[in-house]
Amino acid sequence: MQKIRKGDKVVVLAGKDKGRSGEVLSVQPKEDTAIVGGVNLIRRHQRQSQSQEGGIITKEAPIHLSNLALADPKDGKPTRVGIRVEQDGKKVRFAKRSGETING
Repeated sequence: MQKIRKGDKVVVLAGKDKGRSGEVLSVQPKEDTAIVGGVNLIRRHQRQSQSQEGGIITKEAPIHLSNLALADPKDGKPTRVGIRVEQDGKKVRFAKRSGETING
């Protein structure tokens, strides 16, 4: 079970965007990276094509999962993630900081 998934609210722990938070747009498990909305922005020169206009575009670059921590559902501070087995045998993620289950 993955600890960080698409749609999770995360906090950046290291790098130029340290302390900023955002929502995970996509996760690449093979590369151990994730793309977070509004964080780790880069500027790229884009050649004009039929479908896309040319110019300098700004987009999110992938961040390594070790530099991300899940934001606690209660206070939004970084927390570690644990996996707990419920009574019905279902595995759920929970925030180790507050003990609350993480939806999804």
